[in-house]
Amino acid sequence: MFADFLKRLTAPDPAPLPDADARLALTALLVRVARSDGDFDDAEKARIDRIVAARYGLSPFEATRLRSDGETLESEAPDTVRFTRAIKDAVPYEERIAVIEALWQVVLADGVREAEEDALLRLVSNLLGVNDRDSALARRRVEKRG
Repeated sequence: MFADFLKRLTAPDPAPLPDADARLALTALLVRVARSDGDFDDAEKARIDRIVAARYGLSPFEATRLRSDGETLESEAPDTVRFTRAIKDAVPYEERIAVIEALWQVVLADGVREAEEDALLRLVSNLLGVNDRDSALARRRVEKRG
């Protein structure tokens, strides 16, 4: 299942992703950010489940299944660039800012901002074409909501 998906992502000129694949790519990116500090805990998993459930109108069971698929894809994928390219191609700028907010929610889910997470978020923001100012504003909105 994931081999074909990864092959399409790594194509020299990938086509925009269908919605289901874009969902999977975003979820895998959320997982990658959560795992970046070496501690993928239950709070981060629950946060990812809530994010994808709200974003895509999924039941808790469907959200958990999507996260599980995202975990598998993330572990098999070669690098972050392919995820971000797929998302950037499939999602308008305003919605990419919402992706950055979702990523900040995951980073802040355990109450600790690790240097690895900050570095990966800076990279991902840049690869998604989201400027530093918009990323910082997204982080502040997340922090304010708690």
